[in-house]
Amino acid sequence: MKYIHLNFHFMMRVFTILNLICLPALLLLVANNPLGPNKLVTAQEDGATATMMEGFTTEQEDALSKGRESFEFQAEVSRLMDIIINSLYKNREVFLRELISNASDALDKLRFLAVSQSDLMNDTKDMDIKISFNKDANTLTIKDTGIGMTRDELVNNLGTLAKSGTKKFMEQMQEGGDSSLIGQFGVGFYSVYLVADKVRVVTKNPTDEQYVWESTAESSFTIAKDPRGNTLGRGTEITMFLKEDSSEFLDQSRLSDIVKKHSEFITFPIALHTKTTETVPVEEEEKEPTVNEDGVEVEEEDEEDKEPKTKQVDKWVWEVLNGNVAIWARDKDEITDEEYQKFYKVISSDPQDAKSWIHFKAEGEVEFKSILYIPEEAGDLYNDYSNRKPGIRLYVKKVLIQDDFEDLLPKYLNFVNGVADSDDLPLNVSRETLQQHKILKVMSKKLVRKVLEMLRKLSNNKSMDSEDDEESEEAKDKIERSDHPYIKFWEQFGKSVKMGVIEDIPNRSKLAKLLRFKSSKSEDGYISLDSYIEDKPEWQKDIYYVACDSMENCKKSPFAEVAVKKGADVLFLDDPIDEYVIQNLADYEGSKLQSLTKEGVKFGDEDEDMLKKRMKMYKDSFKPLTKLIKETLKDKVSKVTISQRLESTPSMIVTGAYGHSANMERIMRAQTFGNPDAMKMMVSQRTLEINPRHPIVTKLNTLAQEETPTKEALDIVAALYDTALLNSGFTHDDIEGFSDRMYRMMASNLNLGSLELEPELEVPPEPEEEEEEDEENLDARWRR
Repeated sequence: MKYIHLNFHFMMRVFTILNLICLPALLLLVANNPLGPNKLVTAQEDGATATMMEGFTTEQEDALSKGRESFEFQAEVSRLMDIIINSLYKNREVFLRELISNASDALDKLRFLAVSQSDLMNDTKDMDIKISFNKDANTLTIKDTGIGMTRDELVNNLGTLAKSGTKKFMEQMQEGGDSSLIGQFGVGFYSVYLVADKVRVVTKNPTDEQYVWESTAESSFTIAKDPRGNTLGRGTEITMFLKEDSSEFLDQSRLSDIVKKHSEFITFPIALHTKTTETVPVEEEEKEPTVNEDGVEVEEEDEEDKEPKTKQVDKWVWEVLNGNVAIWARDKDEITDEEYQKFYKVISSDPQDAKSWIHFKAEGEVEFKSILYIPEEAGDLYNDYSNRKPGIRLYVKKVLIQDDFEDLLPKYLNFVNGVADSDDLPLNVSRETLQQHKILKVMSKKLVRKVLEMLRKLSNNKSMDSEDDEESEEAKDKIERSDHPYIKFWEQFGKSVKMGVIEDIPNRSKLAKLLRFKSSKSEDGYISLDSYIEDKPEWQKDIYYVACDSMENCKKSPFAEVAVKKGADVLFLDDPIDEYVIQNLADYEGSKLQSLTKEGVKFGDEDEDMLKKRMKMYKDSFKPLTKLIKETLKDKVSKVTISQRLESTPSMIVTGAYGHSANMERIMRAQTFGNPDAMKMMVSQRTLEINPRHPIVTKLNTLAQEETPTKEALDIVAALYDTALLNSGFTHDDIEGFSDRMYRMMASNLNLGSLELEPELEVPPEPEEEEEEDEENLDARWRR
């Protein structure tokens, strides 16, 4: 017994010592807890253990429970929650955006009211928004120092759905009509139930006491005075008890990404309580000096040579997440070029500076502010053009609604980066999919007009701030060289302008002015359609062009020979999209766009009557040849005519006015994936034009007058067609026949009687080699 008694006393002493050591440390840990002294409290409630919120003691929770008033939600709430959770939002993360937006509105309202009621802000509280999380309690909290809510406002805004306008919203949803702003209907707050089972709202309005609102969104909510009194000073604190599948919103990097994505331009600072790790030195105890056996102090190692001991310590700090400034809301006269370029890099993630930008405020049917940028380079834009996301960010009151909204600008302008911010833009309730609304269409139209205005000023080599329409001195040269600002843009994004001519009918005339082409007169530069018309001869009515598969072939095209000789300029189209552009444009400023590869081309510099007489004479004179060619080629050509456009070439193949050119046929051939049946349907009716002044043609005409044409004459006719086909850019379908004719003509020119092969050469037998004498015999012979 004595042994047990002694052990009992020993254990009590140990327990007392442990209490004396651990209790202060525990109290210090609680005091330093960044989430408050009551990080996690449990209490018995109706026989079950309930988790309490940080900041409340058990006694305060009991007092809160006793002072609660219960209110029933209206019947619409269950349908509302079903819509919110199951179909309203595509991404659950938007709940945080909605709460930050509401907090920003509360701070704006306070700042507005304080203009006339200065006592509302007579304290020293900062105007900010703070976000914190508690992994142990599984809670997420957002707190603002805004105007807060009174008890009646809590009932009206967060509880009575009819008062908040949600009943009207439900009716519109049931009727299939358009819905409006979340802020108008009060639906944004309820997005918290995407991630939370229960929500507690603590709020303090300067004109009322501090209240606590709480609900699980099942059928009722409660409101009670806060037993702690005024702990907020002013503002609102919303705490969400998260669902089991919402633990991702307790990760500080995830929260940081969401805030930076949606709310980086909110006017008020948004701070996240984040944990960082610091390396701190460890204080070492002073050691007593070491002595040897003789009592002499022994010198220790030099302390300076030793690395100091350190340890890792967790530290909680408030990190501000939204340092970027929404410069679109400022007056453009106050913003420097450096600020514009810095902002461009923020929204585009482009390391290069923007080529140009336009900053404007639209007024009228809809008001919004916008900044639009043109990048310096296209990058991989055209490698995946159809799937390229637009670069316009849509904001409402500086809150990001969508960062790749496709309906603000058409696809051909998807290289443009920028922002558009409207305070009263109609939205669907989710803020994720905009309505097809008249105001949205007006907004889109204004944005397109501003982009085209920016490009027009760039083409005139003018500043974006310039108001006049006169071209600068540098832009007056009709030939624009590669160092011209607009040509630098054109070489990167010209395909987008061409796509606009095809797709955007209302703006086609504006886009046509932005087109640039190389031509027979532009050499290494470019020319606009306006410059082409200004420079064309008086006799020229149409705008001439040839389309080829390369610029080199365009320059050598025999179709352009006569036009160039007459002094006319010829546009060279070497981009596969060019002919589609011309087909959609058809004419420009009253001048028809005329392909020189089509039949019926007429130049207006000759006497029409004289020309008709000459052509009739040629037609009569070359009737034997045209007849022979038609009989020889049969269905390969639809007709044979005398040409008035050829200069040094004996013949060419042209197509009908509404047929496909050789270049277009080549493009479409590639698009049919080698289907011969589809290709036959697309092949145009071809006309062979012959040059009556060319010696080959005149000689052939003489041979054609014989009763029975020789084999050589027929081969020359076929060769005339072959070379015309290839020279005109068409694909030859009878390669074997073409090769045979070429070989026969070679044989004829070489005076060969036939193309029979010579017999193989007989190889004579090789003579037998004499055996070489070995070295010993050679040595013996040499000695003799």
